[in-house]
Amino acid sequence: MVRSTVAHVGLAALQANYRAIEAFLAARTPRARRPPDIIAVVKANAYGHGARPVALALERAGASMLACADIEEGIALRRAGVRGRILVFGALSVSDLGGLFEYELTPTCSTPGAGRALQAAAAARGRRLRYHLKIDTGLNRLGFRHDNLALTLPDLFRSPNLDLAAVYTHFATADDPSHPLFEEQRGRFADALARIATMGVTVPARHAANSAALLREPHVWYEFVRPGLLLYGVAPAPWAATLPLRPVMSLRSRIVSVKNVRAGEGVGYGARFTPATPRVVATVPAGYADGLAARLGGRGEVLVGGRRAPIVGAVSMDMLAVDVTGVPVDPGDEVVLLGEQGAERITASDMAAAIGTSPYEVLCRIGSRIERVYDEVGQ
Repeated sequence: MVRSTVAHVGLAALQANYRAIEAFLAARTPRARRPPDIIAVVKANAYGHGARPVALALERAGASMLACADIEEGIALRRAGVRGRILVFGALSVSDLGGLFEYELTPTCSTPGAGRALQAAAAARGRRLRYHLKIDTGLNRLGFRHDNLALTLPDLFRSPNLDLAAVYTHFATADDPSHPLFEEQRGRFADALARIATMGVTVPARHAANSAALLREPHVWYEFVRPGLLLYGVAPAPWAATLPLRPVMSLRSRIVSVKNVRAGEGVGYGARFTPATPRVVATVPAGYADGLAARLGGRGEVLVGGRRAPIVGAVSMDMLAVDVTGVPVDPGDEVVLLGEQGAERITASDMAAAIGTSPYEVLCRIGSRIERVYDEVGQ
């Protein structure tokens, strides 16, 4: 039984986006260099698209490394059948490190304490463990501080059971071309790599470029890049036309009721929409329990009958109201919350702009009770 509100996920579109990124990298990498490899980011249930089918489709498209948020997500990917390398981005302090060994996951080491814990876990099992080292160059979240490495890294590098596989950092403002922190972080990362070299340590690989940095600056591609949002067909606004991307997810529902509303009558909780003239209002069975932001009321739009129609009144738990005055509609007609209908399109970026948030939040909020229907099986 499929509910009226359904997310359609196109795996062929996902794979086409992956190959578009590959082609973009290959075309802009100097001939003397090898194009960077892609670490495909599938954290947070693949940005709401469904980690299992997305990860497997990306592997079929050629991705040799995937990245997730924590050990638990990595285990779920292995149980889904993912065979390639899996990088765990997140902190390790609240996870069972045994999963790293049992499921062949690659951890990020971002604190001295994490380094000690990884060494102890590897030594107890008589194993060697490859890890990625994260340097904090200005995001001030996870990572070894770039200006304190002489004190914090020597003990980690002396760990007999740990093998350095890569060093990386994370840009805080890559999607803002005017912000000076991007260049500051790039310089700090270069300095950090130089300090590591003075410790007699060889860095096998480096990575720093998320989706925005990938489009913005080839100098930070290094040996790997880490696209996330790009894979799902959404580019940061300053570079929206750079790649031929296809949105991977559409979100569709159906009208369940059409009602004439007289002038002065309120619609929905709080009577926040009180029209001055008679209106026709349709009810759609999708609400904030499905991950649609309550802020869409009075700001967002949907597509009905090939036209844009405003969301009016309060978005409630299970329903929202749409002003369809002048649009010939009936119960059962399709409503597009994200996607195309006729010549019109509403994207995750459009929805994000309407409510003052990011496309990341729009996609990741789409709830678990919305069934994902995979339209095409990627080959």
